[in-house]
Amino acid sequence: MRRDRLNERFLELGSILEPGRPPKMDKAAILSDAVRMVTQLRSESQKLKDSNEDLQEKIKELKSEKNELRDEKQRLKAEKEKLEQQVKAMSSQPSFLPHPSAIPAAYAAHGQAPGNKLMPFVGYPGVAMWQFMPPAAVDTSQDHVLRPPVA
Repeated sequence: MRRDRLNERFLELGSILEPGRPPKMDKAAILSDAVRMVTQLRSESQKLKDSNEDLQEKIKELKSEKNELRDEKQRLKAEKEKLEQQVKAMSSQPSFLPHPSAIPAAYAAHGQAPGNKLMPFVGYPGVAMWQFMPPAAVDTSQDHVLRPPVA
């Protein structure tokens, strides 16, 4: 009875290994086929595990690169907004002197009408003029040599 159950198991194993063919009666052939199939499945399983690990590593690398790109994008966006604010600030400032009629009459020379274009600029408060001067004229590093102090 035990031998019959064992023979049935061998027939079942043979039909699983080669479906559609008549089952083999040689138990050694069935066992060698089963061993060959198991080793083949193990090697395929190991290859799949290796490829899975490689893919997981690539995913980690891509995620880190994605985070770096996201950080760079945020930094560039902040820099762009900063530059836009600077451009707005520069465009809102007058680049040159306004029309002379906008200057109060108190700065006009005596005897001239406030709308006269020949009005001299005695002083013009609120606008820095040094930025329109050439850099050589603004440089003070050689003042002590060129103009010695008067005691």
